[in-house]
Amino acid sequence: MTAPRPDTGLRLILGSASPRRRELLAQIGLVPDAIRPPDIDEDPQRDELPRPYVERLAAAKARAVAAGPGEVVLCADTSVAMGRRILGKPAGADEARAFLSALSGRRHRVLTAVAVAREGRLWERLVETRVAFKRLSGDEIAAYLDSGEWQGKAGGYAIQGMAGAFIPWINGSVSAVIGLPLAETAGLLVAAGYPVWRRG
Repeated sequence: MTAPRPDTGLRLILGSASPRRRELLAQIGLVPDAIRPPDIDEDPQRDELPRPYVERLAAAKARAVAAGPGEVVLCADTSVAMGRRILGKPAGADEARAFLSALSGRRHRVLTAVAVAREGRLWERLVETRVAFKRLSGDEIAAYLDSGEWQGKAGGYAIQGMAGAFIPWINGSVSAVIGLPLAETAGLLVAAGYPVWRRG
C-alpha cells in the first residue's frame, strides 16, 4: 500500500483481483493504493455481441466499486471473441478443451475494455487485438489442460504462459491480451487527473 501522491492527493483503486493486472501496472511504476474487486453478474445478455459485452462489464465494474472523493477507480474486462461468439472463462476442463479446439489453427480477437471512474465521471477505451493460434495436437491440448494454466483465463489460455508457444502471430497489444492495455490505461488515468508520470 502506498501513500497518496503529494501533488494531487489522489488514490488509485484497482477494481480487480487479478495479479496479472497488478503486475502490468507495476511495469509502468504504478502500485494501487487499494484493491476492491466488484461483485457483478458477468454473464452475457441474450444475443449480446463481444464488443458491447466487454464495454458494458468494464463500465459496470467501475460503477460498482465504492469510492470516495480523491479516489480514482480502474477496472477492465477481457474476452476472447470468435466472430459473434464470446469465449469467457471456462467453467471446467471440458469447456477449456472445447475452447482450445475451437481456437486451434484459427485467428481470433481479444477484446479488452478499460474504464476509469472518478467522482461520478467515467473514461473508457476498448482495445482489440488479433491473435493466431497454430494447429494444436491432442497432446498439446492435454498438456495445457494438465498445467491448470487455463483456469480463470478468458478463452481458456494465458499468452504470458505456456500458451505463448501456441501463438505464432499477434497484431495489437500484448498487454491487452494479458488483461490491461498499458498505453490506453495510462492515457485514461491521465485524463482523469491521476499523475501517472509525476513522481514524488
